[in-house]
Amino acid sequence: MSDLNAEILKRRTFGIISHPDAGKTTLTEKFLLFGGAIQVAGAIKAKKASRHATSDFMEIEKQRGISVATSVMGFEYNNRKINILDTPGHKDFCEDTYRTLTAVDSVIMVIDSTKGVETQTFKLMEVCRMRDTPIITFINKMDREGMSPIELLDNIESSLKIQVCPLSWPIGSGKAFKGVYNIYSKELVLYKPHQKQDAHDTVKITDLNDPKLVDLIGEDATNQLKDDMELVEVYPPFDLNAYLTGTITPVFFGSALNNFGVKELLDCFIDIAPPPKNRATTHGTIEPIQPKFSGFIFKIHANIDPKHRDRIAFLRICSGTFERQKKYFHVRSEKQIRSVNPTAFMAQSKTVIDEAFPGDIIGLHDTGNLKIGDTLTEGDAFHFTGIPSFSPEIFKTVKNLDPMKSKQLKKGLEQLSEEGVAQLFYKEIDGQPMIGTVGVLQFDVIQYRLEHEYQAKCRFEPLNYTKACWITSEKDEVMSDFIRRRKSQIAKDKDGHWVFLTETRWSLEREIKEQEDIDFHFTSESSH
Repeated sequence: MSDLNAEILKRRTFGIISHPDAGKTTLTEKFLLFGGAIQVAGAIKAKKASRHATSDFMEIEKQRGISVATSVMGFEYNNRKINILDTPGHKDFCEDTYRTLTAVDSVIMVIDSTKGVETQTFKLMEVCRMRDTPIITFINKMDREGMSPIELLDNIESSLKIQVCPLSWPIGSGKAFKGVYNIYSKELVLYKPHQKQDAHDTVKITDLNDPKLVDLIGEDATNQLKDDMELVEVYPPFDLNAYLTGTITPVFFGSALNNFGVKELLDCFIDIAPPPKNRATTHGTIEPIQPKFSGFIFKIHANIDPKHRDRIAFLRICSGTFERQKKYFHVRSEKQIRSVNPTAFMAQSKTVIDEAFPGDIIGLHDTGNLKIGDTLTEGDAFHFTGIPSFSPEIFKTVKNLDPMKSKQLKKGLEQLSEEGVAQLFYKEIDGQPMIGTVGVLQFDVIQYRLEHEYQAKCRFEPLNYTKACWITSEKDEVMSDFIRRRKSQIAKDKDGHWVFLTETRWSLEREIKEQEDIDFHFTSESSH
């Protein structure tokens, strides 16, 4: 058995968040290159010339060029075990992203220097703030003409309401981009366009008056850097505790596409980012060092390999040691379950593992017993908290286009809703299945996957509802009366919980005001 404490301290489990096209997938790939996990960017299972980004492994993602499913990648770097959770940047998948962010200990936020803070970055930041997640910022695309570094820092502070602390500084930008001065390690990293950055491009410069600096970047750039460094003094010095509590964000500048400034970011990240943290449960806090195993399911992905109808539940380990073949207690069903082939991930490739530790994300092959939010333990009956489903805002009924495939359609809808792609409701009045999502793109994904994975064709017809909320009441007769009177607006979710559907925010607010004995919940977690 490995030393549990040593294994915990080695681990860094984080998510990468950004607005679409800010360069998140490129940055992920460069990390994997440094970790030796891949040899060429986009090279995993490269088919002839059609190289797709390493972490986008669902067919529809390849067609659209966006990440719609979160994938997990692990690699070793400088005696650290790094686990990256790549999150969908697309706005329609914020629910999947939110749940993924419950499974990480810190985050790297990527910002496009030509655009600054964009809407999706703002939303993701709000999610991180809910849990005081530590954030390191990487300002990408410095080799393009964009906003000035000071403008970018001001933009982050004013838009995201978080203090910045630059730990590297760009020397010029766009065509005049010459490199980055690493404030954190007092090193100058020289940029060569169209070439790979290597160790020879890093020069130790502890004093900006060193004449070597002028030889390397010229007099104008040296003077500019000195002026900039005086300006940088207005920002607070790096404070580890302020970073770990989510009140300041260290900032690095670079170009992920040119693999520039990425190593500096990674080296600092493994130095300061937190190892696995304590987790809240219904029975108090669980510490990683506790010897008994515990973990929770934050994502389910069916048919990762289209050739095998597999379904994988992603488990975040929170305490103790997970061992292959050992039976664990599935708290919701109160049954023991055993995993014969638990897997670790490297984008598309999976390897069977014998043991795993807090911070690790492993895949459990599942036949339909596990759901998002489930807790597994070594016998204790508690639940990890904070993994909600959100109240959807777009609703459509499902019309089966092939009556011979009704079973496949039903199974497909149920499995996709268990994955968290969308939420499935059944109308109380006629039992019709109805899909609710947070974004429109999910309907395309559902239709595509139903057809290609379940051979079921359907079309969607829009409904006028704009909000669904879960309803509960301590008074059964009040609840029964409300359901009877509002039957056309009542549905059940896939777990049999009552849901109230409304056409306008105004009518929902009126109901909340009038129905004093009924509680309206906007996440499913708070309704159970």
